[in-house]
Amino acid sequence: MAEPLLVVDKLEKRFGGVRALHEVSFTVDPGQVVGLIGPNGSGKSTSVNVIAGVFPPNSGEIRLGGKPLSGMAISSRVCLGLARTFQTTSLFPDFKVLDQVLAACHTRFQKSPVSAVLRRIGSRRESREQEARAGKVLEFVGLGCRANEAASSLSSSEQRLLMIASALASEPRLLMLDEPAAGMVAQERKELARLIKRICERGIGVLVIEHHMGFIMEICEKIIVLDFGEKIAEGTPSEIGRNQAVIDAYLGKAH
Repeated sequence: MAEPLLVVDKLEKRFGGVRALHEVSFTVDPGQVVGLIGPNGSGKSTSVNVIAGVFPPNSGEIRLGGKPLSGMAISSRVCLGLARTFQTTSLFPDFKVLDQVLAACHTRFQKSPVSAVLRRIGSRRESREQEARAGKVLEFVGLGCRANEAASSLSSSEQRLLMIASALASEPRLLMLDEPAAGMVAQERKELARLIKRICERGIGVLVIEHHMGFIMEICEKIIVLDFGEKIAEGTPSEIGRNQAVIDAYLGKAH
């Protein structure tokens, strides 16, 4: 049996005397949407940051495509097929929308920096290919008609789509989305759900942190629930919706 795309095994993370994660384990398969939920401070963002390489784990193992990520730089993880978005939009406000995505394409450039500076024929050809790829990614997320507009002119929800486009430009195998539906109205969430499903149809695994439970229940095949840094439940949306430990964690035992 093939190993899952992402394996998180007994992940432990401490900040001084604070235990942020304790023996957290879960997997993500290719083309699967997995939700990571829990109350504020439960360890969701810490999990993503450790997987991405922002923080080193104190113990435990993370494997992507069967390769251990321990000690690997963030840039190397991106080249291996790991991409993410953030809770807050992180854009270059003076860039055009297309340029924003092109800035994320650098991990797929094959020519050396010297070649790029000298503008050799090969580098110019590759630049055109990257621009064409960036345009296709923008079309994929629904921003193709905004390619030549300033990134700062986009609405909040459109900026979140642009962050997803930038992440997809690196051609990931695993995409981690940190609260992608924040601030979106119902129709925008429906469109985002359709986009995530289309991403999975390409065989990309998706790990989603999100507080909007209706959205999580709609898009996820599996949900991981954290509370005080520990995994308290794992299962399908229907199983999680009936889990008493999850209900207590969100609503309190005296709900």
